[in-house]
Amino acid sequence: MFRQGLRTSAGLARRILPQAAVTLGRQQRIAAQTIRPSMPAVQSWSAVSQIARLYSSDAAAAAVAESPAEQQEARKLSEDWTKQFASLADMGVNETLLRAITKDLGYETMSPVQAKTIAPALKGTDINNDSVAQAKTGTGKTIAFLLPLLQRMINEDPTLATKSAKYQARPDDIRGIIMSPTRELAEQIAEEARRLTRHTGLVVQSAVGGTQKNQMLYKTRREGCHLLVATPGRLYDLLSDERSGIGAPNLAAMVLDEADRMLDVGFERELNAIINILPKPDEKVRQTMLVSATIPDSVIRLTRSMVRADDFEFVQTISESESLTHDHVDQNVVVISHMNNVFPALFELIEKGLAEAKENPDKKPFKAIVYLNTTAMTELAGEMGFAKNKDRTFIRNFSIHSGLTQAGRTRAAENFRKSQSAVLFSSDVTARGMDFPDVTHVIQVDCPRDRETYIHRLGRTARQQKGGEGWLLLPDMSRFRARGLLRGLPLKPNTSLESATFDKTSGDAQPEIMAATQQLYSKMPSRMLEDAYRVTIFSAADKRARDDMVDQMNEWATDGWGWKAPPTISKSKADRNGFSRTNLNFGPEQSSDSPRRSDRFGGREGRDFDRNSRRSSDPFDGMRTNARSNDFGGRGGGRGGGRGGDRGGDRGRGRSGGNFRRNSDRSPRGDSGDSLF
Repeated sequence: MFRQGLRTSAGLARRILPQAAVTLGRQQRIAAQTIRPSMPAVQSWSAVSQIARLYSSDAAAAAVAESPAEQQEARKLSEDWTKQFASLADMGVNETLLRAITKDLGYETMSPVQAKTIAPALKGTDINNDSVAQAKTGTGKTIAFLLPLLQRMINEDPTLATKSAKYQARPDDIRGIIMSPTRELAEQIAEEARRLTRHTGLVVQSAVGGTQKNQMLYKTRREGCHLLVATPGRLYDLLSDERSGIGAPNLAAMVLDEADRMLDVGFERELNAIINILPKPDEKVRQTMLVSATIPDSVIRLTRSMVRADDFEFVQTISESESLTHDHVDQNVVVISHMNNVFPALFELIEKGLAEAKENPDKKPFKAIVYLNTTAMTELAGEMGFAKNKDRTFIRNFSIHSGLTQAGRTRAAENFRKSQSAVLFSSDVTARGMDFPDVTHVIQVDCPRDRETYIHRLGRTARQQKGGEGWLLLPDMSRFRARGLLRGLPLKPNTSLESATFDKTSGDAQPEIMAATQQLYSKMPSRMLEDAYRVTIFSAADKRARDDMVDQMNEWATDGWGWKAPPTISKSKADRNGFSRTNLNFGPEQSSDSPRRSDRFGGREGRDFDRNSRRSSDPFDGMRTNARSNDFGGRGGGRGGGRGGDRGGDRGRGRSGGNFRRNSDRSPRGDSGDSLF
């Protein structure tokens, strides 16, 4: 009967004595659970001990008689409590922060990543312990590093937890810095930080490229700043400019989010320069946290320069059996027989997804992100989607790429985030860290630049354990590169899209979507089509397939757009890029076509191999040992293999307008029968 009372009062006792379930011995725990509901919550360990002594004899007798099942129940009670955000009060987390999480944001239970990372990071708020965490996106890691960072700032200056602190904020006394690789992710983190600090006096500012520096400085000088969320380039610009008035002499904590991505896009020089500007650790001790989805050698090298070798903890949130690719995402690959078929297949897939969602009320509304490899192709796809909407009822669509102003990108991201059903055409600026709720489909057009990019794009769906679908629309000319790059991933061939392999030379009636797409091309600005053509050719990752690619791109321009000849390309540019002996239409270029910085695949992949297999006393070697060997065929990604471009078929080349050769007798390029992977 006594034990039955314990079981029925377990939930109430957990609220009254949160620490009892974690640290008290069994005798104290059993005694504490018998407290009447009307009794006040215990505030000190002395009170707990007194209550325990009152019930010592009965509790001891009950403990002896307790069954294994009851012992397991008690352990589960302890584990469940430590996963609650409310339990962080026992670790000293400020009440204002917990109120924002539990009351305002409505979070009660930590995600697995939060449960693994917050406690070690909170240790550093008291004893200057740094941390490095390997964590996937879409797992709640933003709060996992925000909470310890904010608590560290408050520990160093308790007045920051009061509302009055905002009146003392200064631009030259920043206490916390968070760096992020993209503008969108930085703005998203800053907004999350503002939600967490709404009951405090902490002032949060953001500084990202693509926005007016003077406008940011005016706002920061007027309001002050305690926490600055920034991209590395803009942060270095501010800290190195003595006239900016931005400084962090009392820096308490710093976070690098998506550290691998920052290195991948070439920010290593800026990061090292920022570290040299900030106060030296022996002058002002700070807590540093690095978060990265992968741990290549480049991240280990960065870690050496940023954290204390004698005082850091590597937190692994990915189990050995866990894949970095979201296991609950169905991944489909559709081989596209020709460049002419890419956009028809894309729009056919979107229309099918819309129709299925409307026909099945149990399905979530169709919401997709379409990733393209270059800004020029993203801009073209977005414009075609907009024109398609004007022709007939379709779906709301937005586009985000580096060619837009920051205000335009932010507006598009917010509109897509709030939409129940929509399509976002995007370059890789949204591939990592960005949180768009309820995305049902991620569609990738052409082979991504590396394995890691494919996986991070896929991570935009199936967030927070929700389901989703992944689609890779793979032109045949990219097929062999993809076979080497994506080998081992659970991609399943899919032949459901009729327009993906339709051959105009077959004499069969073409699908309606093919004709509709050709009409869309006629409405596109010539400059936009020319840019897409030129940038796609010169940013192609697999130069070995260049002849086949140029032929298909030429046919896309003539057969798809209806042009008499492909866009012209200057001979000097072709020579510089190794295309002098290809079937390009050489001549003066009529519009600006220089690939934007983000159009180039850019950045060096982190090669990861152990140069010294002997056991080492270097504390950072533990990161290499314990980092999960992810889906990349190594910790830092791998390059694609295999020869690209199947050049079968009679080309039957003949002169036709300009100086390029038209492939008038193109053989069908359907699936040759062998499996893609």
